[in-house]
Amino acid sequence: MFLKPHRVRKDGKTHVYWSLVESYRTARGPRHRVVGYLGELSGSEKDGWARLGRQLSAKPEPAYPLWERQESVDPVPETVRVNVRGVRVEGTRAFGDVYLALVLWRMLGLDQLLDRLLPRGGELIPWPMVAAILSVARFCEPSSELHVAETWYRSTGLEDLLGVRWESVDKDRLYRAHDKILPFKEEIEKHLKDRFSTLFDAEYDLMLYDVTSTYFEGEANRNSQAQRGYSRDHRSDCKQVCIGLVVTRSGLPVAYEVFAGNRSDVTTVEEIVESMESKYGKAHRIWVLDRGMVNPENLEFIQERKGRYIVGTPKGMLKQYEQALLDESDWTQVQDGLEVKTCATPEGEETFILCRSQARREKEKAMHERFEKRIEEGLAKLASRLDKAKKEPDRSQVERQIGRLLGRNSRAAGLFRIQVKQVDRDHGPGLKVTWTKDKAWRQWATLSEGCYMLRTNLTDWSPQDLWRTYIQLTQAESAFRTCKSELALRPIWHHLEERVQAHILFSFLAFVMWKTLEQWMAASGLGHAPRTIIEQLARIRLNDVILPTSSGRRIRLRCVTKPDEQQQVLLDRLGLTLPQRIGEPHWLTDPDVVTNSD
Repeated sequence: MFLKPHRVRKDGKTHVYWSLVESYRTARGPRHRVVGYLGELSGSEKDGWARLGRQLSAKPEPAYPLWERQESVDPVPETVRVNVRGVRVEGTRAFGDVYLALVLWRMLGLDQLLDRLLPRGGELIPWPMVAAILSVARFCEPSSELHVAETWYRSTGLEDLLGVRWESVDKDRLYRAHDKILPFKEEIEKHLKDRFSTLFDAEYDLMLYDVTSTYFEGEANRNSQAQRGYSRDHRSDCKQVCIGLVVTRSGLPVAYEVFAGNRSDVTTVEEIVESMESKYGKAHRIWVLDRGMVNPENLEFIQERKGRYIVGTPKGMLKQYEQALLDESDWTQVQDGLEVKTCATPEGEETFILCRSQARREKEKAMHERFEKRIEEGLAKLASRLDKAKKEPDRSQVERQIGRLLGRNSRAAGLFRIQVKQVDRDHGPGLKVTWTKDKAWRQWATLSEGCYMLRTNLTDWSPQDLWRTYIQLTQAESAFRTCKSELALRPIWHHLEERVQAHILFSFLAFVMWKTLEQWMAASGLGHAPRTIIEQLARIRLNDVILPTSSGRRIRLRCVTKPDEQQQVLLDRLGLTLPQRIGEPHWLTDPDVVTNSD
């Protein structure tokens, strides 16, 4: 719940009336409902209602300290005489973004979970604290552990928020934290699932599953999972690992698995389904998969476990429904430029949904035309070279050239019927290339442009709802884009298999924090762009203000810069209060004698 202002202009004056609003989810997305109208509020009344709203909606009421600090044994008096000409500011550090990240960490209960899983031993810094540092770093400024230890950590206010001296944060300690946290991957996933239910009323009846890959610059010889395979990053020359991610319909990450880089997508489905059942029990879940995951064995496997599915199908299956595509009746418009049609199977156990998109049609048409032109130009150049050849060309070499040309332009390769013939020329035997275009192929390509087909065993759903549900698979694709771009999943600076898996775990935790902020923003009416919030709050700094006193001793105050108007609006909408000062004033241990220059 949160406070929402309503501005009314009356008699030349603007009145602000407040209501207490809660966010709830419908089939069409998140909505707001008014719990109560509060009228005009004073500052203290507004704070009280905001606090109540946060408590009712389980939102945090962040206030310093985020972690307890020891009291000073030599307190600074309330009143001291200061030499104003000697006042200076030093040690400016990033504060707003790391403070927000720690709030999210605590909001998710990860501090308490790891404290329970990793009880304090003889280590200098508790491992849960090191895990927080790594996750906050990945969330705020993704980089290597070496950069975090040598540069980033000391440039932030984390030392003051966590009570961990920067000298104690070294790369070896950060590396060892990977080894400590990785064994608890499943416990972390289960905890986050429960936490999402508490915070966002997350539903787990529908799971979206997709696979991506991330590659290594080096050989990664000490990692058995690092293999060459199909690269989504177009780096087939590099070894890689594959990552399968399961998200909810709203994009909240539920679980992930790391696979060998040469593992095909279709072979991962059974393992993921079994993994979800072992963690969360068997249920009649709906699985949404893209066409690369689908084969008859996988669909049969899901059905045997009483599961349901909505999946994409290979493009080749469209040919079986050519007559349905030609028939212009029974199409239903889902949105502008998008139509669907249901095609039931004779057995009645499955439903196929034909979809045709105007935007997709235009895109595929342009691709066909571009590739057709490239092939024709390439064949014309090859024919010209053969005509000018002084000796008989190698036939196998010519055929390989044609094969490469068609392979580079595969979308239009089926259009061409190409022949290589031996001919007699003035200077002796030679080769000639001729080609024709297949009219039937062109007719089918034109008919099927922009069309694709879905397959489901949900026979009681409308085609519109089936399409809308399948299109939510973009949530998983969006998750991968966020991990790769915003959270810099790679480069991966590790070589050991377990360290690589732990690196991916910390990237997963940072993504969980990212999605939590995204949900928080949506409930606060701030859109869905976490990077905007992070960059705005990153401009809020923590400064050391040094006050020389008349006694010759110096006082250090750690002050947070006052948010500007735009930052304050964001903080107010989030219900987040930043401290004005961190800790109590304290005496510097290296006193300088300060003479009064007046």
